[in-house]
Amino acid sequence: MEDMLRWGLDLIRTVQSVANPPLTVFMKAVTSLGGEPAYMVLLPLCYWCYDEKKGFRLGLAVICSTWINLGLKFLLGQPRPFWPAYDPGVGIITERLNGLPSGHAQISLTMWTIVASWGRKRRFYVIAFLVSLLVGFSRLYLGVHFPTDLIAGWLLGAAVCAGYFLLGPRIEEALLKGGFRAQMIAGAAAAFVMILYRPDGALLVPGAVVLGMSVGYGLAGRYIHFSAAAIFGRRGAAKFFTLLGRFLVGTAGIAAVFFIFRLASPRSPESSLYNLFRFLRYASLQIWVCAGAPWVFRRIRLAE
Repeated sequence: MEDMLRWGLDLIRTVQSVANPPLTVFMKAVTSLGGEPAYMVLLPLCYWCYDEKKGFRLGLAVICSTWINLGLKFLLGQPRPFWPAYDPGVGIITERLNGLPSGHAQISLTMWTIVASWGRKRRFYVIAFLVSLLVGFSRLYLGVHFPTDLIAGWLLGAAVCAGYFLLGPRIEEALLKGGFRAQMIAGAAAAFVMILYRPDGALLVPGAVVLGMSVGYGLAGRYIHFSAAAIFGRRGAAKFFTLLGRFLVGTAGIAAVFFIFRLASPRSPESSLYNLFRFLRYASLQIWVCAGAPWVFRRIRLAE
């Protein structure tokens, strides 16, 4: 394994031999397509402005993929190229967690492949694959992953996509038959399982998100009856500004929830309440995205 990592380090140095400031700026932008900035924008945008069902499914797939990735990072404990034992000079940017598998490679393949499936054309899958490859290359260029990290991330992303397409419809059908109560129990059970391994730090977030999404989506389906496509038959500019209004109002709500919990949360990670507030913050954010914002859209006539 050590020989493989040394080979990967040599490859990173070779890639970085062409580094220059404009290319570095471009690679930093590319790497965001597989990270938190991309899905923090894409998931609410899909849910509020395109198709709430597809947005919900995409969100669950991405967060489950994230949980698998984080769990393996902590379990395997593999190094980063810029760690002192290797070459700190290659780290154009830095990351806090362990390296294997690459989260950006895994999440970009998961997310963009599912989005491509909505188009039902081969070229969309090709574009998704190329985006994931480019995201992976950007991680190599920025010196935060060995090639083996990227390969593992892509393989896991492919496995998550296979599970999504093969098992997702069956699970969804079973939950729909079970009704509102079964959906709430399933969401709570999934969140509980997710936080069993390490109920703190980064691994606490996926469980909170799954719980919040499940509760929010269940409440929206039972009481709010929100449809992202329902915009009073508006066309052209009217439709654009309606969807823009949803996104702006929804994003403002996200910022408000985050700010309120930031004020209320203990500052020290050593506090016994820190993880509880962290869990509640991310769960509340998803309840807002899936139920709170759609309720507001209906009240202010941004949705039927």
